[in-house]
Amino acid sequence: MTSEQLFKYFPRLTPQQKQQFEQLPQLYNFWNNQINVISRKDIDELYERHILHSLGIAKTMSFLPGEKVLDVGTGGGFPGIPLAILYPDTDFYLVDSIGKKIKVVQEVAKALGLKNVRAAHLRAEQVNEKFDFIISRAVTRLGEFYPWVKGKFTGSAKNTLPSGILYLKGGDLEQEIKESGLKVQQFYLKDHFSEEFFETKQVVYVKG
Repeated sequence: MTSEQLFKYFPRLTPQQKQQFEQLPQLYNFWNNQINVISRKDIDELYERHILHSLGIAKTMSFLPGEKVLDVGTGGGFPGIPLAILYPDTDFYLVDSIGKKIKVVQEVAKALGLKNVRAAHLRAEQVNEKFDFIISRAVTRLGEFYPWVKGKFTGSAKNTLPSGILYLKGGDLEQEIKESGLKVQQFYLKDHFSEEFFETKQVVYVKG
């Protein structure tokens, strides 16, 4: 996938946003050679498997200016960095328990000039703030994830979905959802993206 194919899904990007998205492969290639944060086979598929996958959350719901979003277990910056490019007026806080990954996030955000990104070497349980939304990408099972972030929501209801979790997951989630005991809404990325990679991918929403 090329940047142009990515832009077809998001036709209203500004020239600056396009430039920032186009910088990502070079930045991640550079940092991945120093600190391995993305598997070697995935780095060649960065636009599809990491950037567009992250932006699947934006097809579920748009973040509003001034909203606060926490990205738990961000790794090298996904889904937080692509979403921060897309929503420059929304505040993103990216955390991960592995320090070297947060260094990559900080360096990438700095190189892109993203003023709306903070990053910290923390576990979710150590974060003492409240957020409108908490995002993550398949860090663990839903039933294990929810207790990490419970009580960290503003309870805001100004967006199309009330304050809560937007969780990128793949595969058959019926059993996982059942065992979590949570009431969820599922949004399927194949409804928005035609690539085969998205056939089983979804965003799971849980009200905070």
